[in-house]
Amino acid sequence: MTPELTRRGRVAGAVGLVAAASALAAGGRALDAIVIPVAIALAAGYVQVSRVDAPTVRHVTPADGFVGETREVRLEFGPPARDGGGSSSFLADVRVRVDEGLDGPTAPIRAAVGTEPVSYAVTYRERGERTLGPVELTATDVFGLFERSLLVDETDAVTVYPPRDPVPARFRRALYAADAVDVTRQREEFDRLREYTRGDAVRDVHWATTAKRDEIVVKEFAAETARNRVTIAGGTEVSGGGRADRDGEPFGGVGRDGDADADRTASAAAADELARATVSLALALLDDGVPVDVRLPAGRVSAAPGEKGEGGRERPRDPLA
Repeated sequence: MTPELTRRGRVAGAVGLVAAASALAAGGRALDAIVIPVAIALAAGYVQVSRVDAPTVRHVTPADGFVGETREVRLEFGPPARDGGGSSSFLADVRVRVDEGLDGPTAPIRAAVGTEPVSYAVTYRERGERTLGPVELTATDVFGLFERSLLVDETDAVTVYPPRDPVPARFRRALYAADAVDVTRQREEFDRLREYTRGDAVRDVHWATTAKRDEIVVKEFAAETARNRVTIAGGTEVSGGGRADRDGEPFGGVGRDGDADADRTASAAAADELARATVSLALALLDDGVPVDVRLPAGRVSAAPGEKGEGGRERPRDPLA
């Protein structure tokens, strides 16, 4: 886009024209001190902005996260992809477009493009793979007289997982207690401390820690044999009786066109709730040291606690994004 006058530039141009007209009418040079500087500033501003080329942009994306989390994204600007002699450093208002499901900056960010990175906060609102970018730049000259719009069509993506809710310890233990039948305990091998749940033996109460807290704390011992896996399986039902996929779209058609939008909305909400419950339960069980299998329409994954890095914890989340 060609350079355009800003409001300040239009005011400066109007002042210059009035001053020039007054000087010509008076037949003197007293107003040259206004006319000449304005003309020089306008000419310099136009040349400066016209030489600006769209830079390259690299998104330094944050880590994937859960709905409700806020992360920082950094934009690093480089020289133009095709070096045509344009300016590599200039003042600009930076606007970043973000995908639906993300909350990004609402106001432009003033920055010296090419000399400093730009950082902004983004909040995860909906699960799924979400896009960051493209980037819009409104370049201006140093006087703010001209501006030029540039679009840098560089994007990147982050994965947003469903929100994680706390799962009561009593409910978690009930899930894998049945799997632990006939598994003997090697009581000499201490594992960890945890909060008391109904059914725990009095002899397992850790009195020293309990005295320091407002809740009863018990000792847990490692099992001689590995605890069996807990399988989490589920699906969603739409109002028409069909089943929905990971994005909430029904696999079958709907009977009436007028009900299509309502069915898609209901099935999407059901899919979100399924994903939220599954990720909360799976990660809670992994925190307890219990391997899990997740079986959903979007796919099947298995994870075990203690796997290298975060891989074990990431796997149950992948089909839920």
